[in-house]
Amino acid sequence: MHWLPAPPFPSHRWAFALTAIAAVTAVPTHAQSLPPKARAPRVEDKNAVTTIQAEDISGRPEREITLERDAELLKDKTRVKADTACFRQVEDEVEAKGNVKIWRFGDYFTGDELKLNMDTGQGYMLNPTYRLEANHAQGKAERINFINEDEAVVVNGTYSTCQGPTPDWYLRSNTLNLDSGRDVGTAGKTIIYFKDVPILGTPALSFSLSGARRSGWLSPMPGFGSKGAAELTVPYYFNIAPNRDLTVYPKIIPRRGFQLGANGRYLGQTDNGLLYQGETYVEYLPHDKQYVPTTPGGSTDRWTIKSSHTQDLSKDWSYGWSIRAASDDNYPNDFSKTVSSSTERQLLRELRTDYHGDFWTLTARVQKYQVLQDPESVVDPSLFVSRPYDRLPAINFHAAQYDVAGGFDWAVDSELTRFYHPTLINGTRLVAIPQVSYPIVGSSYFITPKVMVNLASYQLDSYGTQKADNLSRMVPTFSLDSGLVFERDTKLGGKDITQTLEPRLFYVNTPYRDQSQFPTFDTDAATFNFSQIFSENRFVGSDRIGDANQLTAALVSRFLDAAGAETLRLAFGQRFYFRDQRVQLNSATPVVDSRSDMLLAATGRISDTWGFDSAVQYSPSQRRVVSESYTAQWMPGQKKVLNLGYRYLRGSFKNLEVSSQWPIFQRWYGVGRVSYSMQDKKILESLVGLEYNGDCWVFRMGAQRFVTTSTKASTPIFFQLELNGLSHLGVGSPLEAMKNSIPGYQRLNEGYGR
Repeated sequence: MHWLPAPPFPSHRWAFALTAIAAVTAVPTHAQSLPPKARAPRVEDKNAVTTIQAEDISGRPEREITLERDAELLKDKTRVKADTACFRQVEDEVEAKGNVKIWRFGDYFTGDELKLNMDTGQGYMLNPTYRLEANHAQGKAERINFINEDEAVVVNGTYSTCQGPTPDWYLRSNTLNLDSGRDVGTAGKTIIYFKDVPILGTPALSFSLSGARRSGWLSPMPGFGSKGAAELTVPYYFNIAPNRDLTVYPKIIPRRGFQLGANGRYLGQTDNGLLYQGETYVEYLPHDKQYVPTTPGGSTDRWTIKSSHTQDLSKDWSYGWSIRAASDDNYPNDFSKTVSSSTERQLLRELRTDYHGDFWTLTARVQKYQVLQDPESVVDPSLFVSRPYDRLPAINFHAAQYDVAGGFDWAVDSELTRFYHPTLINGTRLVAIPQVSYPIVGSSYFITPKVMVNLASYQLDSYGTQKADNLSRMVPTFSLDSGLVFERDTKLGGKDITQTLEPRLFYVNTPYRDQSQFPTFDTDAATFNFSQIFSENRFVGSDRIGDANQLTAALVSRFLDAAGAETLRLAFGQRFYFRDQRVQLNSATPVVDSRSDMLLAATGRISDTWGFDSAVQYSPSQRRVVSESYTAQWMPGQKKVLNLGYRYLRGSFKNLEVSSQWPIFQRWYGVGRVSYSMQDKKILESLVGLEYNGDCWVFRMGAQRFVTTSTKASTPIFFQLELNGLSHLGVGSPLEAMKNSIPGYQRLNEGYGR
């Protein structure tokens, strides 16, 4: 082997020597540039080969190499380009100047000067700009200090998830630690700018780089309570573990005092693989300055709790609880911010356990209610909320087997319950309902005869002048369910579909048994609808078994597309009575109707954009509509939805509802909802708002109004600026209000936030 003549450029001077060194390999300058690597686990291969290239390469082999003009170094997941560079092979360190560019695990940096240890990842860059792979965040600074492969400190720099050279929002901080390994950004003294206007200053700030949850202060939430009182909430989020978290809500209510709330969630499994999950929310306000107790000497401390838990004790055994409680009757009126929570009056506390056998299930539960009376019920008895019976306890047993002994189905349901009420008669009830049926099913028909017996025994306590008593009851029932299915191919809206025609007859015969002496612990008349007319009993609960000699006739037609999905369903049903209905809840007067009201329904999604649902109950004897409801939804595209609804129940309500999310112009979207009582001629609930989608931020504003009592209403207002990948600032919770009020609502920046 001999030396070759020196080439015109010194880049070949070290070609042979460098290729003989395992740590460094020289590449001709005309080689294609490598694209930045996609994001990968941040583990650098310490034994990886370092490749260098430039137009001029000079220096001492195995010591220090100088690269001039289009210098480039590549080692595993790190790549550096610059006008000039100096590589110290022993230290595995590079210094670069002039148009410096560096790619590290998908993150991209540019600057004037760089010093970086290719082995440890330590170094710095002057006057840098950067772009992170995790959330496409970008920024610029006076200096970036690289701590290791995962961590970098931005000195006197900016940060934003907006794209482009002039981001709409950014934060500026004296020190900003970007730790990709821990997925967290931590800033010192920080000012948040929006449209180059400072909108918030904070001595410290932390956030997730990828948008994942992590511990830290959430943005302050100024707002208004249910009665218009100003308040300020500054929540803190604890990311305890991937399956556990806790959010604490310190709240200042100037008119009332300091309230502390907390919401904890957990989900997991035990060492032997048994699942558990739960959530608990509490609020506590000591010494409410505005509250006047309803009883002399009562406490002014206000609180509420909501807790639920389920857990498997074994493969077949589980338990759980559900707890709802409040300090006083006025709590929903004073603190609720939604329609649903403001109307909650029966708070259930339940502890239960379930065991599943091969073909049977055993459930034991304890249920107790707290009833919050509307303060207006004192002057308006119609607002009074009746108190349900407590179950202390209730034990349910269910067993069933299908297709046994030549095709029979059998089932047994039984319940042993101790009922307690502070002002009504108390007692213990044992119910057993065995049943057997024989389904006969063909390709286009079915016939199912069934026999069942309702057995009940009551042990009643003494009540007033009434002595303790024992009662029993046995009521047999025979039913026959039958139906046919016809099909034909047709077209709907120009598409090939399959239409079915499904007539159905359901006969029930239950003899009369006098049950007027039995209490009504948990029984009421069932709502008359399509599911109820195909049940044997017209009551819900076990205290009344309705006598019956009746036939239900129904006709259903379904329209199925080529994939078998139902696009349209039409239904008609009516019940015919062959004798008077003598068993009633609290009356000895029988019902002598020969036929029931007619039920009509139509529901479906007739196209990709249109869907509807409708139901009508019509009384032929009175020749009038008893109840009706119609809803229609039009969704012609993304973030476009219009909902129309009408609900009517004779003698109760007549409401019209409209809600929508719709683009107005450019990036502006309007949202709104109105629920109007045509009977009372007043608005029950309303919501109006505007949204603006700025790509890397969303602005929401609006107001909501809903009734809390018969004479009072709540009108919370809200506005919110959500900075994608950072936080949201504003008053109230507009996103929650919009999602709950508008069916089909779509978040403008879907994918951001918790």
